[in-house]
Amino acid sequence: MENLTKVLLAEDDKNLGTILKAYLEAKGFPTTLCGDGQEALEKFKREEFNFCVLDVMMPVMDGFTLAAEIRKLDKKVPMLFLTAKAMHEDKLKGFELGADDYLSKPFSMEELLLRMKAILRRSAEDTVRTTTFKIGSYSFDYNRQLLVRNNIENKLTSKESELLRLLCENMNSVLDRSVALNKIWYDDSYFNARSMDVYITKLRKYFKDDPEIELMNVHGVGFKLLVNN
Repeated sequence: MENLTKVLLAEDDKNLGTILKAYLEAKGFPTTLCGDGQEALEKFKREEFNFCVLDVMMPVMDGFTLAAEIRKLDKKVPMLFLTAKAMHEDKLKGFELGADDYLSKPFSMEELLLRMKAILRRSAEDTVRTTTFKIGSYSFDYNRQLLVRNNIENKLTSKESELLRLLCENMNSVLDRSVALNKIWYDDSYFNARSMDVYITKLRKYFKDDPEIELMNVHGVGFKLLVNN
């Protein structure tokens, strides 16, 4: 599991960050080091990471704000906070933001590694993303980019497949517009938003023959793939 785990490390202490990166990579965890929260957020938007190690006190964007932004993009990625603070309120805040664990400085490298491995074991099932979905009378195979109903196949484009996968993962719940834009287009600009609207219209047409399926616009928020079955 470990050698498949790509780590995002956000730590503004350059010396500590460099040491942590070298240690984790020596243990088989490819690690990207960022010196502030904003840089880490931009990296997360553009690359796939399987684990986040976030310092709480950072310039530009602190670890708590970074965690909240990451959770908008990925609700399941394992997350561990590093902090010089030991206040009970800070730990509660971290867990409320979706942290899996909390490690106070100073700490040993071995303890960090053991905690990371424990978190990865617990979340192993959640980190495996589903690639096939049942949508009313349709079946969707993400890997093959196929949407099938009554043995009739529709070959989807890459963007259609990515968008439909996100909608399926949030089926009957709202998919935030900015999350979809950042995950697929890596930017939530006006131009990309208009492009996504075009793809939503295309997906809606694929489902027109099943009245139990509705691809809804949720005004000012995003989209909802509603399946009544």
